[in-house]
Amino acid sequence: MKKIFLPVLLTSGIMLVSCQGKGKPSEPSPKEEKANTNYKPAFKGQTRIATVKTTTPYAVEVLNKDLGKPWGIINLPDGRFLITEKSGFINVVSADGKQVSKIEGFPKVDAKGQGGMLDVALDPDFKANNMVYFVFSEPFGDGNLTSVAKGKLSADMKNISGIQVIFRATPSYDGDKHYGGRLQFDKDGNLFVSTGERSDKQTRVYAQKTDNYLGKILKITKDGKPAPGNPFMNTSGYKPEIYAFGIRNPQGMALDEKGQLWDIEMGPRGGDEINLIQPGKNYGWGDVTYGIEYSGEKINNGTTQKAGTEQPVYYWDPVVSPSGVTFYTGNIPEWKGNLFIGCLSGQHINRIVLKDNKVVGEERLLLDQKERFRDVLNGMDGNLYGITDSGKLYKISKK
Repeated sequence: MKKIFLPVLLTSGIMLVSCQGKGKPSEPSPKEEKANTNYKPAFKGQTRIATVKTTTPYAVEVLNKDLGKPWGIINLPDGRFLITEKSGFINVVSADGKQVSKIEGFPKVDAKGQGGMLDVALDPDFKANNMVYFVFSEPFGDGNLTSVAKGKLSADMKNISGIQVIFRATPSYDGDKHYGGRLQFDKDGNLFVSTGERSDKQTRVYAQKTDNYLGKILKITKDGKPAPGNPFMNTSGYKPEIYAFGIRNPQGMALDEKGQLWDIEMGPRGGDEINLIQPGKNYGWGDVTYGIEYSGEKINNGTTQKAGTEQPVYYWDPVVSPSGVTFYTGNIPEWKGNLFIGCLSGQHINRIVLKDNKVVGEERLLLDQKERFRDVLNGMDGNLYGITDSGKLYKISKK
């Protein structure tokens, strides 16, 4: 098979990366991987779907390789990026990746383990008010929690002021895992927030309980109040901010062109999920899963289906450790409407082809880079961007 070799621009030189054209897939098919379980899917195409292959030549560039520990990436209206840094701040990065400046003034974060400065989102009226929303693991009580705050960026983008913590996902817990931590504004200017169940068995049960904010998809106003129309607004025993529950560790969340909300969840050993989030629904964790404990033990006696819980649209076994996600609307026609997922242990960007809310194809991109992709961005310039745990900013564009 013929390969097209394209230059990848590094801050310290030139590297060559192959971009495959038509022909056999360059990576193993998901169907060929050894699973952790012998569980059967609930329907055809729920896992191990056929591999697809991009036929459009594309270029891969490393715009920056010194971003520390980036976690979330968004565009500013002028094409620059805001990129969060896990240790507790946000960088402004030029569109070409060469200029990086730090925004000062953020509150203290608990950055141990999986915590720190997590996602960032612009106020829908950002051009008028310069307001930015961010989610972070906040030291609180005897532990920490997933908190959402907002503040105003200075005109020169060097400082943030007037910071208010508008929401805290209680109860706090002295742990360092499963914060969730993605933000997504809807068309009405309300804010979806994803929270994890904090990983440990004593907190796992909170995902199924509705008197708390752990293991949930929440929907709040810009002031942190329950969003109008929330499914449990007037239901006894339910926090009114809850939009959906039974969630494990949702590190990816995105709206499609129809306004539907999708989330990506990390499973245990096996059972990473893509879910179509609907109001008031229970997504099963920790009663239902296609994964097993890290020890190899079954979870809830191996229950994969249960009345009153939703099935994932798709799941992986073995895991790929999915993190940030985005729907693509850019310059490569065959990618339009596809879901792109940054994968950590999988060390690739995952392309998911959807039809009628079902997965019909999967492709694993940039495997040769051997990078843990933390987040991906459908760039306003029509290109796809990705950030990695090693501090790199990637740009993927039509050749």
